[in-house]
Amino acid sequence: MTKSYGHSPALAEVSLEVPRGVVFGYLGPNGAGKTTTIRMLVGLMRPTRGSITVAGADIVRERSAAQRHIGYLPGQFVAYPDLTARQYLTYLADLRGGVAPAVLERLVERVDLDTSVRIGAMSHGNRQKVGIVQAFMTEPDVLVLDEPTQGLDPLIQREFLAMLREVRDSGRTVFLSSHVLSEVQAVADTVAILRRGRLVEVRSIAELTARSLRRIDLTFDAAPPDPGLLRAVGGVRSAERGANRVLHVEVDGSTAELVKFVAPYGVVDIVSHEPDLEDVFLTYYGQDR
Repeated sequence: MTKSYGHSPALAEVSLEVPRGVVFGYLGPNGAGKTTTIRMLVGLMRPTRGSITVAGADIVRERSAAQRHIGYLPGQFVAYPDLTARQYLTYLADLRGGVAPAVLERLVERVDLDTSVRIGAMSHGNRQKVGIVQAFMTEPDVLVLDEPTQGLDPLIQREFLAMLREVRDSGRTVFLSSHVLSEVQAVADTVAILRRGRLVEVRSIAELTARSLRRIDLTFDAAPPDPGLLRAVGGVRSAERGANRVLHVEVDGSTAELVKFVAPYGVVDIVSHEPDLEDVFLTYYGQDR
């Protein structure tokens, strides 16, 4: 799919297939096109070229059919401020053909939401809870979530991530856009990284982190070897001297050659800092600078 505003493309030939039963992370810096993708995905905007199918229904030609499968939380969730949370959720449930009362009550309890409070009088975090409940309450096949944890306290964030795992384990799908990379890494099976309106990666979390440099701190019982010697070892990308007989090394791939090389020098401690999603993502951020 492609989306252009005048002569300016917001998305250029983005092609994705998201299977059932996964949490799919959709990442990119501000302005990369994430929200544009999401608005097209849920039927709020049409692509300039291309097509989008959700649960077998074309989001443009069969929008109502497609939207019946979707639960959506926008990045800027807005609700009727004069209604209480209970009134608002009941209203939406009626529009969607009804929601099982037990499901609604369970969600309200899990996010610790006081539904008697008027939405206009709520804090940002509590309004976000209303948005989460309305997205989940129909138990949709596809949950589309744009920055869902903003404003939530840590306990509710943890509960929310558990809810995402349960959705995935039930065979349903989560399409998750978030700047909180640690959360995406905690729940996502696969991530796509968007840069300047184009996809630059679609891989599993394990594949992405395996391709990143691993940072290793080596502590020696005497003077460490010269960092220049380590830079010639297979897989070593950098080596710098630190304080107290420590060398800081970055390794691409296996550490076997490095460990074999430094063993005769009296290594007393090896601390490996495993790469995470933030390391991967910052690589792509850096390409824009």
